[in-house]
Amino acid sequence: QVQLVESGGGLVQPGGSLRLSCAASGIIFSINTMGWYRQAPGKERELVAVSSSGGNTNYADSVKGRFTISRDNAKNTVYLQMNSLKPEDTAVYYCNTRTVIGYVYWGQGTQVTVSS
Repeated sequence: QVQLVESGGGLVQPGGSLRLSCAASGIIFSINTMGWYRQAPGKERELVAVSSSGGNTNYADSVKGRFTISRDNAKNTVYLQMNSLKPEDTAVYYCNTRTVIGYVYWGQGTQVTVSS
């Protein structure tokens, strides 16, 4: 059974930082693509960052230079370091994995609120 468990969300002031974590189980973590998505109220879910098994990363233009995705294959965990947070970063953040045969799994989401 595949499980993705996110943690690290919360309330932060504009300009602040948060680090999200996603612990995975039930998958061969090291060969899967791992990603972070977010969904703000009234908006569609959008890609934030993705990390391939080969170490390549890709980011949404809106977060480039502020967010960093990283992975620890020994701990089956993917991280999202978020710096210089803005109110428009407020959303529910979801961890995502895509297996080599194309199956997609989602975590339950963690709320990030950027507000003064």
